[in-house]
Amino acid sequence: MKINTAFILCAGFGKRLNPLTLDTPKPLIKLNNIAVLETCINLIESLGIQKIILNTFYLKDQIHDFINNKKFKSKISIIEDGESILDTGGGISNMMKHSSEDNVLIFNPDTIWKKNYFNEIIEMENMYFSKKLKNILLLVKKELSFDKNLNGDFDLKENLIIKNDESKFIYTGCQIINKKLLSDYKDKNFSITNVWNDLIEKEELYGFETDNDFYHLTDLETFKKLQDL
Repeated sequence: MKINTAFILCAGFGKRLNPLTLDTPKPLIKLNNIAVLETCINLIESLGIQKIILNTFYLKDQIHDFINNKKFKSKISIIEDGESILDTGGGISNMMKHSSEDNVLIFNPDTIWKKNYFNEIIEMENMYFSKKLKNILLLVKKELSFDKNLNGDFDLKENLIIKNDESKFIYTGCQIINKKLLSDYKDKNFSITNVWNDLIEKEELYGFETDNDFYHLTDLETFKKLQDL
């Protein structure tokens, strides 16, 4: 891969998974005895990415301990959101300050990132650079979602993301973004959806479709069903 650094968003409260997340941060919830964060890191390392930056806020000491004890191959840095949680856009912007990279790969660890995503992420990166994009999202059709209650986020028209009433596609939690894109957003705390909405208006937000079945730790009910797989 051309991209050398991946970010993982690990700051959230995970309230929809209470009571599990009352004393365990969502990225450390285990499926088949493996924390979802570890599954995510394993995929990133399989892509040949050497540097990983994670952000933390809620139950941050457990994330620190987990990373220190696991001794992953990659160089993992932990950046704290600070005194208050920064939301997705603010968290990414804060991590960007600790990276010299112009383009980074970003993951939400509450998707189950098995290694069958490998080829599609490589293809998504190829599209990102060949078309000289600023942001590209990995999307999946709603019917491939294990959680049938999830609503769609977007629609796709020849890799261009649009919004309409159909919203057949769900954001998987993986994207590539250029750091310059965030320089216009001066608030410390903002959602990455603000960036996406601005790009959609300019017809500059792109998507890449995955054919993988989509497993996501949405809530407690979904977690219990995933354990039965």
